[in-house]
Amino acid sequence: MLKTLLVSSLLAAGGAAFAAASVGQPAPAFSAVDTAGKTVSLADFKGRHVVLEWVNPGCPFVQKHYSGGNMQGTQKEATAKGVVWLTINSTSPDAGDHLKPAEMAAWMQQQKAAATATLMDPEGKIGRAYGARTTPHMYVIDPAGKLVYAGAIDSKPTGRVADIATATNYVKQTVGELLAGKPVSTPSTSAYGCSIKYSSGA
Repeated sequence: MLKTLLVSSLLAAGGAAFAAASVGQPAPAFSAVDTAGKTVSLADFKGRHVVLEWVNPGCPFVQKHYSGGNMQGTQKEATAKGVVWLTINSTSPDAGDHLKPAEMAAWMQQQKAAATATLMDPEGKIGRAYGARTTPHMYVIDPAGKLVYAGAIDSKPTGRVADIATATNYVKQTVGELLAGKPVSTPSTSAYGCSIKYSSGA
């Protein structure tokens, strides 16, 4: 099966091509246009907790977390607590599964997603700044602007929806610890998913 084959060929490395943002250091600043044509900057949310989610609707691992309701549930739980959630699409316009802003917005609406904004990063500038390698790839930024988590959404690197129920959701865990004033217990994990198809011109 295609999904099974994709699971067995997870992209866990990424490499030297990325100057990845470092946990414990200031999160790279950025501005991007969202699916509604509005410019959104990380600086707009100074003093707030921010989650970054890399997405590509054509990826089976993204589909796992959306079809199973895990990503939307995590979004809703976080935003209900005042956390900002920025979903970012860094897929190259040359890629076969690239979606235009209106198409991306429609997909998010169909999924009943609860992101604060969905940002388009066609040149891959934000993705490269953070060292994002996969979809999904998750990051959490604290109110001081420091990157406090980077990695997978959860602890089960498979394409099976059934595994969501028994996985540790690292994003929920990190946000919960931050809001409780506790140190982040798992600041870094290995992201899993589909390789981000970056623009060669970026």
